[in-house]
Amino acid sequence: MTTITPYTKEMHEALVDIWERAVRQTHHFLTEADIAFFRTMVRDQALTSCPVWVASDEAGRPVGFIGKSDNRNIEMLFVDPDHHGKGIGRQLMAYAMADADYPVAVDVNEQNSGAVSFYQRLGFQTIGRSERDGTGKPFPLLHLEKRQREGDES
Repeated sequence: MTTITPYTKEMHEALVDIWERAVRQTHHFLTEADIAFFRTMVRDQALTSCPVWVASDEAGRPVGFIGKSDNRNIEMLFVDPDHHGKGIGRQLMAYAMADADYPVAVDVNEQNSGAVSFYQRLGFQTIGRSERDGTGKPFPLLHLEKRQREGDES
């Protein structure tokens, strides 16, 4: 059974490791220099820049995490590659979206087709595109949005 708890600094290094292993598995378009650049950002800033929740396995080991800002922007979602396909990403999204203000938005690397498909399966739709990511690097982003909760008709 997976449990979801708020980030604590004791989890920090484990989450950086999850981030790096997940990126290596899914972001094949990044060079080693790109991974090192972004790893520094994740290690030094991203994990403490917004509320982060951590999914842990039965033994209490982190297996994924999600960050949300402004109660409507998903800033990050990464799952340990050893746990891909086990519903952890869906659990984290459900947790983060349970009290979210709609519409909920997320930016996804266009070249990460698995992530794009994941969010589309959750009901997100593309509302825009940027040629460069938030750091100015030439990694196109898709801007996705989910306009209503499951079961809402308006």
